[in-house]
Amino acid sequence: MTRPLKVRKWGGSCGVTLPKQVLDDLGVGEGDLLYATRTPDGVELTRYDPEYEQALDAAKDFMRRYPNLMKKLAEG
Repeated sequence: MTRPLKVRKWGGSCGVTLPKQVLDDLGVGEGDLLYATRTPDGVELTRYDPEYEQALDAAKDFMRRYPNLMKKLAEG
């Protein structure tokens, strides 16, 4: 899907209005956060925080490397 979005001045900043179809495609609504990530192809808008994703990957790696420790922690 390609949709032109017009950049407009809002106070001291600029912004774009996302059409309802784009919001539905992203699965977001009023008050939700979007993250703009620079990629080799341009900028990607996503609802997922890339830093959170990196932290989650690190946690999964830790749990894979130390399963016995994870069992001990789960026992309380």
